Amino acid sequence: MIDKISIVMIAKNADQSLQSSLNSLKEFDEVILYLNDSSDNTKKIAQKYKNVKIIEGEFLGFGPTKNKAASFAKNEWIFSLDSDEVISKEMFKNIEKLKLDNLAVYEIKRSNYYKSKKIEHCGWSEEKIIRIYNKTVTAFNNNMVHEKIMIKDLNIITIDGELKHYPYNSISQFIQKADYYSEIFAKQNIRKKSSTPTKAVLNATFSFFKTYILKKGFLDGYVGLLISVSHAVTNFYKYMKLYELNKELK
Repeated sequence: MIDKISIVMIAKNADQSLQSSLNSLKEFDEVILYLNDSSDNTKKIAQKYKNVKIIEGEFLGFGPTKNKAASFAKNEWIFSLDSDEVISKEMFKNIEKLKLDNLAVYEIKRSNYYKSKKIEHCGWSEEKIIRIYNKTVTAFNNNMVHEKIMIKDLNIITIDGELKHYPYNSISQFIQKADYYSEIFAKQNIRKKSSTPTKAVLNATFSFFKTYILKKGFLDGYVGLLISVSHAVTNFYKYMKLYELNKELK
């Protein structure tokens, strides 16, 4: 049992992935699950786990919401997870053996999947992301999307083992998330960044070329094409929505 690190997770309508995630976290003493307007069975699933503490609140953007969720944890040390991520046994054992250093943050290796297929290219293969930190020392930045833990003057230590990430289980989810993330980006950058239809087209085109050709997405078959097109579509709508919002302010 790990009782020195609290898992902190934010979720909305995550009933397709949450059970697998929570099953991998049974040996953590505390899991903070911050729910935002879920209308599916997410809450019912979470209630079955004795180590899960459910908090319900509003979504403030990813960075601010993750920081708010961490404030409910009893431990200073936080392991930030998403509701579609599963910890491997090897990673758990390595976390269990950690001698935590207040001058460090800890990064993990994450593998990405589409359904049960592991993605080997597209820039999705074995990412390294910082997820374990002391909340009295640092926190997530205030980005509404693409939030990151601030690491100035802190050492980065890598933990071995695999974190399995299942962000998409259908083509429909690619479409839904493209709309969702592009909306957050546009609202975060209104008045801060300029945009034009030309910029939207150029960003989308380069995004597809980068993912499918430069990052060899074509080697992942039709899934690589899905991911590449999704990246392009998300970028197109990010900058078109921003263009429209800025235009409406004038």
